Amino acid sequence: MTTTMELIKALSNAVGVAGRENKAAQLAARLLEPYGKVETTVLGSVICTLQAPKQGQAHLLLDAHLDEIGMIVSYIDEKGFLTVSNCGGVDRRLLSAAQVVVHTKEEDLYGVVCSIPPHLSSDSDKVAKIEDLHIDVGLSGIQAKQRIALGDRVTILSTARELIGEKICGKALDNRASCAALIRTAQLLEGKELPCGVSILLSTMEEVGGQGAKTAAYQLMPTHAVVVDVSFAHTPDAPRHKCGDLNKGPMIGIAPLLNKQLTELLQAVCQREGIPFQSEVMGGETGTNADAIAVTGAGVKTAMASIPQRYMHTPIEVVSAQDVEDTARLLAGVILSGEIA
Repeated sequence: MTTTMELIKALSNAVGVAGRENKAAQLAARLLEPYGKVETTVLGSVICTLQAPKQGQAHLLLDAHLDEIGMIVSYIDEKGFLTVSNCGGVDRRLLSAAQVVVHTKEEDLYGVVCSIPPHLSSDSDKVAKIEDLHIDVGLSGIQAKQRIALGDRVTILSTARELIGEKICGKALDNRASCAALIRTAQLLEGKELPCGVSILLSTMEEVGGQGAKTAAYQLMPTHAVVVDVSFAHTPDAPRHKCGDLNKGPMIGIAPLLNKQLTELLQAVCQREGIPFQSEVMGGETGTNADAIAVTGAGVKTAMASIPQRYMHTPIEVVSAQDVEDTARLLAGVILSGEIA
């Protein structure tokens, strides 16, 4: 059985920029196949049915988004330099002089984001707009246009690495860490009798609007849902009141849209099972797939658990493998409690 750390690393390294999640989706589908019926939706989301609901039985949906932020090739000039636009909330401060990978249909091409030497710049403190940056892949204009297509996705070069203290850094841990938690939940439930219907959804395009979760939730029509995402873990330069902490368990969401009874069940399971947890209070929308899933059909009783993460939307996102494991233990405990009704 794949360990939690191995799941996180493998999913982090997979490529799946919003709208082109196929490689990450294929990996996720293979990891889920031992635990239930796996299918792919029209928009590329992966659904694994651990147990179909019986007539009149509750149906719990566990959702985590599969896509990652990145860039998209929008123009190739006569010298072979690429212009890109963003797919999701790319932090422009990180791009100058970054090593990148252009994911074409046939191959991965390595390149760099062009950087003007400070000796030649009179405004080196200014952060350039993405459309003003260029990528150099070492090809001439003719070669670049032969091998790269407009619309090809680009990611910053990054490989997941274990850190001291069961932590891991890498790209796309927003939200592959949560995908790992859901796959780990399936492992924990294997061979157990489930008191309700349970489906796992690894959804596409959250970073560009949440279309994968919206359409898949409409297809499945669950009665209940728990959305798992990441949220801010504290660092010295971050506002303390907006952050949780690594290694202190999942952050259980509290918001007007979220169902009070299901949220309280998450908290109660943590207390009964000795799982550490934190609270995250939001005064309006959650900014996650929970906002769309909760209003699917006639409404879905929805709760939310977030994995604490440092350095969100960077190639060096950091999570704790123990927080991912505790999130999986929480979800398995909620299902086996028999209190989803």
